Amino acid sequence: MRKQRAFVVVLIALVSGASSFAQPPSPRGGVARLLVGRWTLVALEAVRPNGEVVREWGPNPTGYLSYDASGFVSVQFMRDPRAAKPSRELTPDERRDAFESYYAYYGRFEVDDKEGSVTHHIQGSLRPYEVGTDLKRYFKLSGDRLDLSTPPQQLETGEPRVYRVSWKRVR
Repeated sequence: MRKQRAFVVVLIALVSGASSFAQPPSPRGGVARLLVGRWTLVALEAVRPNGEVVREWGPNPTGYLSYDASGFVSVQFMRDPRAAKPSRELTPDERRDAFESYYAYYGRFEVDDKEGSVTHHIQGSLRPYEVGTDLKRYFKLSGDRLDLSTPPQQLETGEPRVYRVSWKRVR
């Protein structure tokens, strides 16, 4: 009887330990907790080196950003205006336009409070070349507003741009 109890205790300990390994780590730090929730897109803009603001996704793009307490992030946004066609039959050009007017990815996130950055570790993306990459964003959090900006990004034209994305917390 004693051996059975000891076996049960060891088995419970092993199962408990295994389940803790199966759980992804939750985000750490004060800011990580403040990011948790759903955010709606307010503005998406690119800034040229001379300070000029370009709205590549239109005047009023829409989207959502979600951070959860277990460390997962998901991002989606859509161009304004987005080409709409009432039919499911799309020409190759229409299919390309639809693809290029929507963006989404998901993965894990990690916050560096000292640097003021959040890194999105991409596990799945509409853009296959992003899978397995890390996207670093610098953040500014003020009340219900979250501003994220990229390090300078090199365009195909050679021009660097910084992308700024502003979000408002959904209550």
